Amino acid sequence: MGIKPATGIFFAMLSDYIPVLIQIVFASGFAGATLIASALLGKRGLSNKTKDSAYECGMLPIGEGQARFSVKFYLVAMLFVLFDIEVVFLYPWATVFREQIESGATIFLTSMLGFVGILFIAYLYALKKGALEWRS
Repeated sequence: MGIKPATGIFFAMLSDYIPVLIQIVFASGFAGATLIASALLGKRGLSNKTKDSAYECGMLPIGEGQARFSVKFYLVAMLFVLFDIEVVFLYPWATVFREQIESGATIFLTSMLGFVGILFIAYLYALKKGALEWRS
């Protein structure tokens, strides 16, 4: 009787994944081998209080580890990310702008003007609320 056609297709599709499976096996083997080699060949130094303490560029690790930042800093950072992402959306639009205008697609221009208009209103709102002022 022979192999059914559906089973033959299944094995043919499965053979396409053999390189992926080989790569997974090699990657897992390499990761395991490096971990074992590190444990076996690495120097086992004796730990002490000085060796286990944090090293901060020659400074003594006294006090808080992180300085506190003002909320204004995070607000300005978020606004920067927001308006920086605007450029990410404007760049592809600018690369095809001439082609779209030559083909007569004016909706392309009005949609982008609407997008920039909404962002400009958001910028004016941030200015009005004082989000970009450093002094309180």
